[in-house]
Amino acid sequence: MGDNTVVIALACSECKRRNYSTKKNRQTHREKLELKKYCRWCRRHTLHRETK
Repeated sequence: MGDNTVVIALACSECKRRNYSTKKNRQTHREKLELKKYCRWCRRHTLHRETK
């Protein structure tokens, strides 16, 4: 990985569980990542936000 690339966790905005992990370049993407992903505990697609 590069100097600015970090591994982040994506947490469900409804149940707050951390379901996904991904990589992000902090130099090119300063804002927090938000994606609609499937949450297997909520059993539907929900908004997942970047956490530490």
